[in-house]
Amino acid sequence: MIRFLLPAVLLLSACADVQQATDTAGRNAAKTALPEALAIYFPQVPKQLFQPFTNCVVDNADASEVQSLAADAVTGADENTADTIRSVLARVETQNCLRAAAPAALATL
Repeated sequence: MIRFLLPAVLLLSACADVQQATDTAGRNAAKTALPEALAIYFPQVPKQLFQPFTNCVVDNADASEVQSLAADAVTGADENTADTIRSVLARVETQNCLRAAAPAALATL
């Protein structure tokens, strides 16, 4: 029984590693779509805050939102991109992230 358990554990571990790598790649791709969307659909956001906004939105997006934003990195930002960003920005966790990150970004001005 134990000789079957070890391969199963190793297989599950490998699957988790692949899933983590896929999530990381998707989040990195999503981060490339945000600056364009911020510039077009959120002109009130100062350019110095693009990085904190990008990080906070992507870090607080769920898997389907990350997938959508990653696709927008290829196809370009549109109103759906803005809607996804608005949805993530409405979350308390995202707002807390921005409150924590914005002062440091603005201090570099």
